[in-house]
Amino acid sequence: MHSRISQRAWTLWLLTWAAPWSLVGAMFGLLGLATGGGAQRTGRVLEFWGGVPAWILGKMPIAGGASAITLGHVVLARSRPLLDQTRSHEAIHVAQYELLGPFFIPAYLGYSLWLWCVGLDPYFDNPFEKEAYGVSETRAPHQH
Repeated sequence: MHSRISQRAWTLWLLTWAAPWSLVGAMFGLLGLATGGGAQRTGRVLEFWGGVPAWILGKMPIAGGASAITLGHVVLARSRPLLDQTRSHEAIHVAQYELLGPFFIPAYLGYSLWLWCVGLDPYFDNPFEKEAYGVSETRAPHQH
């Protein structure tokens, strides 16, 4: 009983710690739903695909656009098949948000800026992406 309460408290903490970015993701997800997209829940993650966010992802500054992006406990994908393809990669980003909470985006962007300044790839050389690609064992050029 005690361990179950502790697990629920820990889960609540993780959700709360990542909540600022999850709320941003949920707003984009709702925009996607309002413009023809779909949604589902997988574990602690809300997943959205299609609609206006798909168009935005297609314009991301990665060759061909991004297949998906994680904001807290929310994953936005261009399509449902791309969501399925990128799920393990994006799950690593969810865990990174659970570790860094509201500081994940500043840390990610800070690494990307530094990498760009020293002549490295701000996406593929980013340690957050390296971890996600290392675990998901995929390196699709559009995956984010």
